[in-house]
Amino acid sequence: MSDLKVDGFQASQIISDLSSTFESVSDDERKAMIKKTNGIFQLQVTNPEKQEATWTIDMKKTGTVYKGPAKPKADVTIILSDEVFTQLAEGKLNGQKAFMSGKLKTKGNVMLATKLDGLLSVAKGKKAKL
Repeated sequence: MSDLKVDGFQASQIISDLSSTFESVSDDERKAMIKKTNGIFQLQVTNPEKQEATWTIDMKKTGTVYKGPAKPKADVTIILSDEVFTQLAEGKLNGQKAFMSGKLKTKGNVMLATKLDGLLSVAKGKKAKL
C-alpha cells in the first residue's frame, strides 16, 4: 500500500511489506495471528533528520496496518529511530536488547512490545516465500 509510505523513512517499505503480508494471508491465518498477538501497536519512528512518522499495527481487531495514531488507543506505543526499526525488522537487533540499551522506548504494555519481533519475522518470512 503506497499510502503507508513516508519519504525519508526506511521503515516505510518494511511497514508496507508487513501490510501486504497481512493482506495476503487467509482469514483463518489472520484470525490466528490476531488471537496470538491481541494488541494494538503504535510505532513512532524518527529519522536522522528528526522527522517523525507514526504507524499503527492493529493485531487486536482487524489485522491491518495504517499510517497515523492508533484508533482506538494503542495498547503499546513503541518509540524508536528509523535505523533501529530497520535493524529489528532485518533480525540484526533483538527488541529486548534495544529496550535495555535505551534504543527503544515504550509506553503502555511493555510485555506486548515483545511480540513485535514475532510480527516482523512473520512479514520477513512471508516476503521471502513470495
